Amino acid sequence: MEKLIVLGGGESGVGAAVLGKKKGYDVFLSDSGKLSDKYAGALRAHGIEFEEGGHTEERVMAADIVVKSPGIPLTAPLVVKLMEAGTPVISEIEFAGRFTDAKMVCITGSNGKTTTTLLTYHILRKAGLNVGLAGNVGKSLALQVAEESHDVYVIELSSFQLDNMYDFKADIAVIMNITPDHLDRYDHKMENYTAAKFRILQNQTADDWFIYWADDPIIRDKIAKVQVEAMRLPFSEAREPESAAYVDDGIVRFVAPREVWDIPRDRLALPGLHNLFNSMAAGLSASVLNIRKDTIREALEDFEAVEHRLEYVATVDGVRYVNDSKATNVNSTWYALESMTTPTVLILGGKDKGNDYTEIEELVNEKVKAIVCMGVDNTKLLDFFGGKVAAIRDTHSLADAVKACRELASEGDTVLLSPCCASFDLFKSYEDRGRQFKDAVKGMKQTD
Repeated sequence: MEKLIVLGGGESGVGAAVLGKKKGYDVFLSDSGKLSDKYAGALRAHGIEFEEGGHTEERVMAADIVVKSPGIPLTAPLVVKLMEAGTPVISEIEFAGRFTDAKMVCITGSNGKTTTTLLTYHILRKAGLNVGLAGNVGKSLALQVAEESHDVYVIELSSFQLDNMYDFKADIAVIMNITPDHLDRYDHKMENYTAAKFRILQNQTADDWFIYWADDPIIRDKIAKVQVEAMRLPFSEAREPESAAYVDDGIVRFVAPREVWDIPRDRLALPGLHNLFNSMAAGLSASVLNIRKDTIREALEDFEAVEHRLEYVATVDGVRYVNDSKATNVNSTWYALESMTTPTVLILGGKDKGNDYTEIEELVNEKVKAIVCMGVDNTKLLDFFGGKVAAIRDTHSLADAVKACRELASEGDTVLLSPCCASFDLFKSYEDRGRQFKDAVKGMKQTD
């Protein structure tokens, strides 16, 4: 019996362990931290042995195959030892893909991938397909392969997940954009991060599809240097000779493989330039799967916004509060600011990942009346934006940040939480940050 060691006891790790158990592996899960009650209970229910609070190296090194959590870097000492010993170290997605022949719609990018994934899933469900949602959203792919049966999976893939995927193949691969992010994980080299994203194309054949934003300079440059086997469907804001989706006089036109169709841009459920691109990518993916154009139109019109992405929270004292906690990099905040139509008080801050804030400088000058920095150490933000806005505040808690925003904002303004940074200095996750922000705003409203 082959020994499967799973490193990491979160959603992906536990899913891989359950699938491994069902497929006859001798499974052991090891986590350096403490497992949640939910995941520890799931392992016990399936009779899977596990340890927490540290790795027993001798036992891990005895593995025939290792499934690694995407949160564990390839440079982790134990992972390095495993790879030097020739032990296969793979991702949960790679492992799950070995036990299903379902079609795979795989979506990556620095920004927009969650919304595009959920929007694509929404379209396919509306069309009546037997579809699963996996990756960074929904249940782990491995758990679904173990316990359910779907004809199609829509999967959001981070660069971390792609790092350890080798034989897995996407039938439809989508790259939304590539901007600097997680460079601390890639030796601070943009080319390494870009290469990780482009792993989504590996193993594709001439029968598969590659959907991408044609205006992204990094994607354009990389495509010119690599061989792309799949059929290409680029999308762009303006019409280009090869565009499979573009905007013409307020109409979003889809030049899909089997038919041409369109939808008025103002009928899209999600506003903003970034959501235009998300809608194009999702619409093209659905068209490739032969979904009726009327169904796609209807789904693009009635989709509900993703939590923590330009999510309206409440209006207090005539000021709109918007939760964009999912903006964990500079480019994502650029799109949020691009969509602002009123004077904005912007909340920035968190764990800096080597950010270059010059990308949003012009929009800050144009649209932002004040900045509230919210983090353990705001020095970099204060140095960069000091003197570039009428007011800037240095805060170190969400309560103080919201208080400062209330003092700085006037009736008709918008307070936008779009931090540019990861959340781990003050919060458990960007979801935790967003929910605490929403609770604070709603609590403020209730005291009025």
